[in-house]
Amino acid sequence: MAPMIAPTELPATSPAVVAHAAGDLRLEDIALAAPSPDEAVVEVAYGGICGSDLHYWLHGAAGESVLKAPLVLGHEIVGTVVRSAADGSGPSVGAAVAVHPATPAPGAARYPEDRPNLSPGCTYLGSAARFPHTDGAFSRYVNLPTRMLRTLPDSIELRTAALIEPASVAWHAVARAGEVAGKTALVIGCGPIGALAVAVLKRAGASRITAVDMHARPLQIAAAVGADDVLTADDADAVAAIEADIVIESSGSHQGLASAIRGAVRGGTVVMVGLLPSGPQPVLISLAITRELELRGSFRFNDDIDEVIGALADGSLQIGPVITHEYPAQRALEAFAVARNSAESGKVLLDFRG
Repeated sequence: MAPMIAPTELPATSPAVVAHAAGDLRLEDIALAAPSPDEAVVEVAYGGICGSDLHYWLHGAAGESVLKAPLVLGHEIVGTVVRSAADGSGPSVGAAVAVHPATPAPGAARYPEDRPNLSPGCTYLGSAARFPHTDGAFSRYVNLPTRMLRTLPDSIELRTAALIEPASVAWHAVARAGEVAGKTALVIGCGPIGALAVAVLKRAGASRITAVDMHARPLQIAAAVGADDVLTADDADAVAAIEADIVIESSGSHQGLASAIRGAVRGGTVVMVGLLPSGPQPVLISLAITRELELRGSFRFNDDIDEVIGALADGSLQIGPVITHEYPAQRALEAFAVARNSAESGKVLLDFRG
C-alpha cells in the first residue's frame, strides 16, 4: 500500500473518474477544495463499480437521472482519513473508514421518519438526480461529511470493506422480507447485489437458498457465498417449482419479477430490490393476487450499514467471492468494460492507491 500522505502534503488536485456524457468516461485531475469544518479528507483505497456508474458511462443517464454536467462517479468506497474534521467530529487521522453515501433531506412528500432512505430530497454520492449534481468519490482524495463515515475495525480488510455499501443494500432487502430463519429462499439475478443477498440470507439462517441467473459465472459466485442450489433463468418450470417462502428479485427486469412471482409459495413474500426501468412494466399481478403474495419494495438502506460492518467484523458474513476483478484507477476504462460484462464479472474494484 502506498504511504499515507500527511495532511500538510495534500495536493491541490486529485485524479478522479469523471463521466462527461454517454460513452465519454475520463480519468482527469479535479481541484481538491478546502474541506468544510464538518468534513474529513479521505484517501480512497478502493471503489466498487456500481450499475448506476455503468449507466452514466453507457447512456449518460441512470434512469431519470440525466447528466447535465461532468459528474465524478462512485459511491462504493473505502479509505483512510488523512485530515480529520476541523470541528472535531468523526474519525481521527489514520482511521480506516467505509462510507454511507446518502444525505437524507425532507421535502413536501410525507415519509416515515425512521426510514430516511425514503426522504424525497435525499441525495447520493455520484448522482445526477439533481442539478447541480452530487459528485461521487472515485477520486484519490475526497472531502466527506463525518456523518457519512463509519470507522472500520482492524479485522476487516479494506478490499473486502469495499463491498460494505452494496452489502448494505442487500442486507436492507433481506430485512424487508421479515423473519428469515428456517425459511426457504429464492434469489432471482445473481449480480453483486443478488450474490450479496445470498450471503445475507445464509447468515440469517435460511433453511435452503436457490439462486437463479442467466449465466454460469454469477451462479458460481452465488454458490460460493451460500446458495444450496443454482438454476438457469431459462428453466422456468424448475424456478416455479421452488415455492420459496421468501424471494429476492434483484435482476431489475420484468422477466425476473415474473420468475419471482412464479417461484414464490402461496402467501409468500417477494422483495423487489432490482430497479426496473421507469414507466409501465408488465407484471403477473393476477397471480400475485390469487396467491396472496406480499410484494415489497427495497430502496438503498439506512443504519443497515452498521449491522453489515458488525457481521463482517465477527466473521458471520462471508462475501469475499463477490469480488472478481481489481484494476488500478488509471485503467478505469478497462475496468468499466469488464464490469459491463455481467456474464464474466462480479464486483469490479478500482484501486486508487497507486
